Amino acid sequence: MGAGAFWWWSSRPVTVYKTEPLATGDIEAVVAAIGTVEPRNSVEVGVQVSGQITRLYVEPGDIVQKGQLLAEIDPSVLAAVVDAGRAELAMLEAQLLERQAEVTLAEQKHRRQLKLFGDGSTPEEELQIAQANLTVAQARVKQLQASIQQTQSQLKADEARLGYSRIYAPMAGTVLTIAVKAGQTLNANYQTPSLLQIADLSTMRIRAYVSEADIHRIRRGMPVRFNTLGNTGRVWHSQVDQVMPAPPKAAEDSGELLAVTYTVLFDVDNSDDALMPGMTTEADFVVTSARNVTVAPLAALARESPGGDVYLARILLPNGYTEQRQVTLGRRDRVRAEVLTGLQPGEQLVIGTQQYARRRNSW
Repeated sequence: MGAGAFWWWSSRPVTVYKTEPLATGDIEAVVAAIGTVEPRNSVEVGVQVSGQITRLYVEPGDIVQKGQLLAEIDPSVLAAVVDAGRAELAMLEAQLLERQAEVTLAEQKHRRQLKLFGDGSTPEEELQIAQANLTVAQARVKQLQASIQQTQSQLKADEARLGYSRIYAPMAGTVLTIAVKAGQTLNANYQTPSLLQIADLSTMRIRAYVSEADIHRIRRGMPVRFNTLGNTGRVWHSQVDQVMPAPPKAAEDSGELLAVTYTVLFDVDNSDDALMPGMTTEADFVVTSARNVTVAPLAALARESPGGDVYLARILLPNGYTEQRQVTLGRRDRVRAEVLTGLQPGEQLVIGTQQYARRRNSW
């Protein structure tokens, strides 16, 4: 009889529940992106005059101070132009003294003719000639003064160009690259040749590229963490500084459809020089997070109604029966959600069921 009862019991259909105990944990939803490291402050140092590089005082990697001499260009031609301008200015100043003396003489003759004309000792024509000579002499002085002013302005420009033959650091930082060599001739007539690049490496800027599907989730001030491909064991933390409103221009290709990405910028302290320009980063933008909250797998929850905020969950009770509960959720990531109401830690959440026609088939 016992064997028969066991056979009957094992032949009955049964439902086996797969459960997972509810527990507390952390919720974090992130947007992943690849980026590159670049200096926050950098400058391309160019040359404004043409000539041959005679001296280079720095090498890549050197730390320079603002105003430090970096390089020199052969100044012989520029110095000759300045000397010629100074000589021309001296000649014009000498001519001005001569013209001023002519004005003085013309004024004396004009006063003499006025006195003689007042006494009736000279005709009016002589007075008119003296007046005209005085006006011409004064005009010549003004003309020469204008020429002197023009020459002085040109001389200042020539002296400035002569000063450009010595290139100084516009900012303090590290020399990243040098594009020229000593002895190389530069031509600045058509464009400003780049001499070298200086950057302040104490603060680095990360340029991350976020896909168009996720860019709407990125906000200024959002926490972000990242690591570099060469140092995956270290994590840097920062905050989003700027979201660029337009995607970067992609190189033209053969008409292939490219993924659209948007640039997100954030800065990080680099006082230990661990970050170098050009490094590739893996960044995670923290969209939402919660610590030590009751969490449940999203796969075990179903919406009560389409588009609603209330979910349904099934709990396995200690007596073997199940109970359906209404659950409200808070923050969530891709696989789990924060439970606000409806469930308690320790309860057995049904995450799957299996129907068997015979109980013994489940063994």
